[in-house]
Amino acid sequence: MRSLHRNWRAKSGQIAVLLICVGLFAYFSFHIRHGRHGLEAQSRLMARSTVLEFEIRSLQAVSDSLGRDVAALRDDPPNPDIVEEFGRKTLGFAYPNDRLFRLSR
Repeated sequence: MRSLHRNWRAKSGQIAVLLICVGLFAYFSFHIRHGRHGLEAQSRLMARSTVLEFEIRSLQAVSDSLGRDVAALRDDPPNPDIVEEFGRKTLGFAYPNDRLFRLSR
């Protein structure tokens, strides 16, 4: 009788350890996939990284363009073509004898 009871205790201990291991495996498997730092979060971050890299490149191009314009305006005296282009595009200036056409939508 004692050997049967001892055998059952040994088996139940092994079953408990097995269930704990399976539970831990399920827990960590779930969090590897769906957790805060899991595979889904990593794929979302990679997609966002791609979008942000595109935005960085476009902003860098704008920054380079503005840097060239500022460098051209810093000349002493500033380049007259740059000043005229700035006046026309940004301020809406035109020479008195220029013909202006307004396109309506």
